[in-house]
Amino acid sequence: MTTELIKGDITTIKADAIVNAANSSLLGGGGVDGAIHRKGGKAILEACVTIRDKQGKCKTGNAVITIAGNLPAKYVIHTVGPVWNGDSEEKNALLADCYRNSLTLAVKNNVKVIAFPNISTGIYHFPKDKAADIAITTVNNFAQKEKIDKVIFVCFDDENYQLYEEKLNRIKQ
Repeated sequence: MTTELIKGDITTIKADAIVNAANSSLLGGGGVDGAIHRKGGKAILEACVTIRDKQGKCKTGNAVITIAGNLPAKYVIHTVGPVWNGDSEEKNALLADCYRNSLTLAVKNNVKVIAFPNISTGIYHFPKDKAADIAITTVNNFAQKEKIDKVIFVCFDDENYQLYEEKLNRIKQ
């Protein structure tokens, strides 16, 4: 597996799948979730409504997959990150589940290139350094067992980009 780090907008990334840091309703919201729904168009919302009608809301740590509508990806994998309310092993495990469950769905759908945002680090207030560690560790552990060709970490802000860059450089050494 190769890893790439990009500072930018995940809605512009050409990949088999991009991951959406969704809320449990799956109906769009703020941040990356709102951007994906806006740029992806009505098809994503309709697919999310269909999923929600079948299973109800998406639980924290779980993931579902839809078409990508107008986005340059084939799929959007929607995962619900935990809201940070203090240091908790449960929150750490739920964030790791977001990455692991997204990757599992990717493998089941023959995704070879997947792009992740910084899940839960926006309005959910997960500490960015801790979230970066969990993301990188979980992805690397998964890649040792399953086949994903490339993971792209897409950071919207400078702080996340610098954290990921430092942590990924340490792994390469």
